[in-house]
Amino acid sequence: MIKMTKPYLSIVIPYYNAPDNLERLIASIQKSKGAPPYEVIVVDDGSEEELKVKSEKLKVIRLKKNRGPAVARNRGVAVARGKFVVFLDSDVEVFADTLANIASVFRDDPDVVALTGVWVKDQRSRSFFPNFKALRDWSYWINERDKSGYYFLFSTRIAAIKRSVFLRLGGFDETYPAPLVEDIELTYRIARRYAIIFAPHVRVRHEFEEFWPIAKKYFLRAYYWTKLYQKRKKFDPVATTWQEAITTISGVGVVAMGLMSLIGPIRQICFMGLLGAAVVHIFLVRKFLAFVYREKGLVFAVKSFFVGLLLYCFIFAGAAWGRVR
Repeated sequence: MIKMTKPYLSIVIPYYNAPDNLERLIASIQKSKGAPPYEVIVVDDGSEEELKVKSEKLKVIRLKKNRGPAVARNRGVAVARGKFVVFLDSDVEVFADTLANIASVFRDDPDVVALTGVWVKDQRSRSFFPNFKALRDWSYWINERDKSGYYFLFSTRIAAIKRSVFLRLGGFDETYPAPLVEDIELTYRIARRYAIIFAPHVRVRHEFEEFWPIAKKYFLRAYYWTKLYQKRKKFDPVATTWQEAITTISGVGVVAMGLMSLIGPIRQICFMGLLGAAVVHIFLVRKFLAFVYREKGLVFAVKSFFVGLLLYCFIFAGAAWGRVR
């Protein structure tokens, strides 16, 4: 009789109708070096076709209908055998040292119960917006983050937590039917008792979408985050700091004053308002603009400024709609 080694890490992946992405992720996991014993649990969230990916360390759970990633992840953790659970989205790829680095964080400090990693800034696509989004996120996490904040977003693109703690906290809130703010809501519950360690050497690759899918996600996340804010009544380094809120408002002010200065009856006053809002907004996004200038040059930085204004409008609209509803 062969004795099965108990895994140290249980990798839980929610999956829905994207076999090519999942195959790349599984292949990247199999190339891991120095990883502790692990298992991979894929939760098929009611896909139209059954999975065909095969691996000796892969276990597939199939849900009868699409319930959303919160439900899928909870079902995966329920059957996990590892001491720690690693959450990965199905559209990322891990690096060869990702699993080893996760294990080293937990082994080096037994008091750590949760960590979050980062997705790298490089994109295979040469299209502007995926590169803009990757640089925007990287700058947010690495250059602009509130260093005094004692916890970070438990981002399920790459995050890990002690399984017993996850179960004691009740897992993800299953009332969210889509990838909305279930990670933010869980972050708040973890942070009431524990710090979430940001581990920049725990990396994944993520290929971003074009403008409209991301803009829609920004709108919806702002809408649902506003509801969380109404309960907590405070900003935080998890999702939105007070400075980020002011940045959003100033960005919307630039767009509004710009339009009014073109078509409004009081163009001169609006133009002065435009200049004031622009000065404030440029000051608040200066670190990001300097970063993308170094990475991609002046044209990319200028284009990033204006695309960022559009995204702030979507965020503001989602937050405003959340307040109205």
